[in-house]
Amino acid sequence: MIESGQGQFIDRGQVLVNSEQLLIERSKKKDLEAFEELVSLYEHKIYNFAYRMMGNVEDAQDMTQEAFFRAFKYLEGFRGEASFSTWLYRITANLCKDELRKRYRLPVDSLDEKISLHDGEVHKQIPSSQPGPEAIYTKRELRQDLGELLGTLSPEFRLAVVLRDVLGFSYQEISELMECSLGTVKSRISRGRGYLREKLLTQQEQNASFSGRNKVKGGEKNEM
Repeated sequence: MIESGQGQFIDRGQVLVNSEQLLIERSKKKDLEAFEELVSLYEHKIYNFAYRMMGNVEDAQDMTQEAFFRAFKYLEGFRGEASFSTWLYRITANLCKDELRKRYRLPVDSLDEKISLHDGEVHKQIPSSQPGPEAIYTKRELRQDLGELLGTLSPEFRLAVVLRDVLGFSYQEISELMECSLGTVKSRISRGRGYLREKLLTQQEQNASFSGRNKVKGGEKNEM
């Protein structure tokens, strides 16, 4: 709570919401100064999201710049049915997914081929109670491996996992952002986590095997 000049207490959160709404209304009238303030509020978060989706600085910067450009261009159509932040994340998510689809061919064992989806509904819903990969693999090298493996997920599954396990969005928030059912969200997260967990464990086993062979070779040299 903060105190107004008249000695009245005002909810800080409500002040921020009202302030953001005012900036949005001014930006709709092409007030560049107001829109720059909106950019300053969300630029870091949107860049971080884009970086997790694209996997490198240059692409993340491009996606961030394009997201704000489109937000300004189409802001008059923003009706407030979702929060401004959800709307902005959705723009960024769609940009990243479109770019990834154009740039890369999905692997043969893409998760999209392992689950049948129709208009956001899953044929079989899978529980999503297990912890996310980042909660399990905490070592620096495994975090690096996880970041690389995120790039092998198809865009829809990558988006769901990044929003939940990296950025900490709730299932409901992800559902609104991705414009699909909670069942679809939970299924994609579960499938994505399972894929990442399997790949990480395979990498661990390969690294352990390689390390073991090197130790054996080193021992043989010492005996010679």
